[in-house]
Amino acid sequence: MNELKIKADPASSLRREASSVVIRFAGDSGDGIQITGSRFTDTTALAGNDLATFPDFPAEIRAPVGTTFGVSAFQINFGSRRIETAGDDPDVLVALNPAALMVNLARLKTGGTIIVDSGTFSERNLKKAGYKSNPLEDKSLDAFSIVNIDITKLVLESVKEFGLSQKEGLRCKNFWVLGLVYWIYGRDRSDTVDWLKKKFAGRPDIANANIAALNAGHVYGEVSEIGAITQLYTIPPAHMPHGLYRTVTGGEALAWGLVAGAELANLKIFFGSYPITPASPVLHALAKMKQFGVKTFQAEDEIAAICSAIGASYAGALGITSSSGPGIALKGEAIGLAISTELPLIIVNSQRAGPSTGLPTKTEQSDLYQAVYGRNGDSPLVVLASHGPADCFDVAIEACRLATKYMTPVMLLTDGYIGNAAEPWLIPSVADRAPFPVKKETNPKGFAPFNRDPGTLARVWAVPGTPGLEHRIGGIEKEDGSGNISYEPANHQKMTNLRRDKILGIARDIPKQSVESGDQTGDLAVVGWGSTYGPISRAVNNKMADGKKVSHIHLRHIWPLPQNLGDLLRGFDKVIVPEMNDGQLKTVLRDQFLIDAKPITKVTGQPFKISEIEGAIDAALEN
Repeated sequence: MNELKIKADPASSLRREASSVVIRFAGDSGDGIQITGSRFTDTTALAGNDLATFPDFPAEIRAPVGTTFGVSAFQINFGSRRIETAGDDPDVLVALNPAALMVNLARLKTGGTIIVDSGTFSERNLKKAGYKSNPLEDKSLDAFSIVNIDITKLVLESVKEFGLSQKEGLRCKNFWVLGLVYWIYGRDRSDTVDWLKKKFAGRPDIANANIAALNAGHVYGEVSEIGAITQLYTIPPAHMPHGLYRTVTGGEALAWGLVAGAELANLKIFFGSYPITPASPVLHALAKMKQFGVKTFQAEDEIAAICSAIGASYAGALGITSSSGPGIALKGEAIGLAISTELPLIIVNSQRAGPSTGLPTKTEQSDLYQAVYGRNGDSPLVVLASHGPADCFDVAIEACRLATKYMTPVMLLTDGYIGNAAEPWLIPSVADRAPFPVKKETNPKGFAPFNRDPGTLARVWAVPGTPGLEHRIGGIEKEDGSGNISYEPANHQKMTNLRRDKILGIARDIPKQSVESGDQTGDLAVVGWGSTYGPISRAVNNKMADGKKVSHIHLRHIWPLPQNLGDLLRGFDKVIVPEMNDGQLKTVLRDQFLIDAKPITKVTGQPFKISEIEGAIDAALEN
């Protein structure tokens, strides 16, 4: 663990204590914005603050430099109180070129601070960004506090002793800005210095240049009169449960949860995947875990990826595949094969905005219909949804448990926001969790491939190569018990009913639905799932503080739904469902419980703001 170093702060008397701050870094996709945000995140975590992040990057691999299509951003909300979202409107916008200012200015709260690199505001760059005049000169930014610095010039001066080309020198600009922001918020640079030395161990000139830029930005804050331009802050540590923490993204937590779940089931993982945004981080993380017996396979396409995972499950491993909405569509027939053969399979769906290719790097929750209904035939499976980066760990373990106990595919829904965002995570101990070791069939006496556990209706798991357990499975309908091919009408009805009843029966094996905050009954229930958790939680708590009888209910088990959910929802006068889609969970709730749930929809590729949920609550109560 890195030791937090406390140093005397010469500006401490000028600093104002704040409970939370939202900063948005923005620049060209070649400016290292995501690295800047990640380093600020880790340093903030070491300072003891709670935090939530939102990386927001372009879909284009390399858009023309200086255009709005190439703008990359990273938003972080950090503070001494509980942080549940990446923040509504930033307090500070760091804009490293005119395009970054053009794209992100509307997000900044009125009176907020803009730190801008005036060295990039050339006539050519202004034109590429769509400006008709220079906003630094035409008074269009008078509503904001402007910190106008020629960062381009200053960073080149700070690294010139290292003999870098101008292009290489300008790549240090993000660390110059980071040093300045560290000064404004009283952050220690030592962890970032250590990271740079390790990252560029083979290129000490690059490491030293970036360190020099970092220090130069910090010194600029110290010696200039920047404290007279913008407020300097101190953010005390948050009050959090004691333990060992680290920052974690949803992709990392999901990978670790799958490994932990497989260990609890006493199985080895086979992960067959095909790269796609925003699902690829799970493949990247698992590929580094060979020490846990994880086998990863980057297939030539989505169909090969899932079929390899199904084959691994047939052979006795825990088969896992992942993709985003378009890839899940391609996997559809193979998902039906796993349902028909009744093999354990975990399908991770990292949702993105659609349809088709859609908005590859923007977030959405529009694959719920696809997860619950989106296959040919009557093809039920388990659907789970994680609500945040750290929660991915627990949901992944639950997916492993249900897939192996009930011999069924499980679809685990996350999204681009959850997968790329980060938050502090109290590292759990797997040793404290109850194992659920898998029992495979070994006795050939009376064996048939579709013998079932009378309690779970799960068929036996017979590993090929076990003497006396030779059998065949496949996509054509089988006779119950024997596994022989059958076209008999009565048998197809029976098998359809068995597959349905097995999945619906899982409702008896999952927790009853609880209320996250508020009472068990009241005027209004705000029902959410997935990454809407943070804004709903904060909005509901704010309205409860105002005396409103409103409650927050958040679903992890989407299919089957918890047994008590219908009765719980009927205890409220009104139900609203905020979703980043056109109202999909609303449809499921109406269908299953005949409840007049009202949709609150958003499909902009951006997460809900707390204020948007608050507005929906007010409107529902007034009407």
